[in-house]
Amino acid sequence: MLRLQTPGPGRPARCLSCSPMAEWGKGDPRWIVEERSDATNVNNWHWTERDVSSWSSERLRLLLLAVRVEGPEGVCQLTDVSKLDGEASINNRKGKLYFFYEWQLRANWLGTSCKDVKYRGTVDVANLSDENDEDDLDISVSLCKDQPETPLLNLMRRAGVKEVRRVLGQYVHQLKSEFSQGMILPTADAPKQPPPEPAQRNQVKTGKTQISPAPTCSSNPTPCPTGVRIQTCSFNLKETFRTTADELYRTFIMQEFVQVFTRSPAAVDGRHGGSFQLLDGNVSGQFTKLVPDRRIEMRWRFRTWPSEHYATVLLELDDRGDETELRMECRGVPAWEEDSTRGGWNRFYFQAIKQTFGY
Repeated sequence: MLRLQTPGPGRPARCLSCSPMAEWGKGDPRWIVEERSDATNVNNWHWTERDVSSWSSERLRLLLLAVRVEGPEGVCQLTDVSKLDGEASINNRKGKLYFFYEWQLRANWLGTSCKDVKYRGTVDVANLSDENDEDDLDISVSLCKDQPETPLLNLMRRAGVKEVRRVLGQYVHQLKSEFSQGMILPTADAPKQPPPEPAQRNQVKTGKTQISPAPTCSSNPTPCPTGVRIQTCSFNLKETFRTTADELYRTFIMQEFVQVFTRSPAAVDGRHGGSFQLLDGNVSGQFTKLVPDRRIEMRWRFRTWPSEHYATVLLELDDRGDETELRMECRGVPAWEEDSTRGGWNRFYFQAIKQTFGY
């Protein structure tokens, strides 16, 4: 049916369906008729929002818990995040991204002096927000009330604050780069892209609209099961443990040992094809190959990684009698997760095993 516009003085009746407003490439871009990748939000005109508070909480905790500084006074490291209040979101309007985040943080630190005396204190950050630059952050360090004076406090104020400032800046960088992929949608002026493969047609529903994940530019991107291609990296670690290879092997694959050194419930099926989940569900995966006392291979992922994306982890155990050298190769880690993954393995696996079992 044709709809006619009501004629007025000196204005003839006309068909609205033939109006220039509805012609492709003419008129107000909000009304352009064209092929639209999201079927709704033409030219990124409408306001879209993605709530990233949950991702931010996980990311901030992981980055802060990797903070460790050393000096002539001893060693200090953040042990837990006791306060994490705030929110974060990414917004898109007319093809431009706006980042809103505001956090108040408190972390506890443990210092060990050169004489092996332990001291405890706190680090407070009151103004991590989009209104403050990294250098403007108000970071304060103090000892717990029952702790005596120690030079470790100066170490934290000197080197610890600098490291906390650095990892908070890393969070902001990751928020504005890797995690914001897919927020800007194609426009009418953008070059036409070939239709995606069927596996890439999935859309992730977040915030108030549907946003298609965009592939990250990479010279060697890795496809995820969801169809998104991400840039990945590999790294190697080496650590020596004062124990035999068979004891170290059991430490990684037996549930009772894993629960002890992670200090949290774990589900570990230590056999070929068996799955595992630990650290409150933040880490999960599957054992793909087990050579007793010599080699462990696994598919391994952290909860905040792209959905269903796993890295490949290989652990080689070299028994040297009274000690065992462990060589680790980790492949397929999301590039923006390299530092946190490397630090996590060092702290939550290697150092935790040594401190717990005396290896």
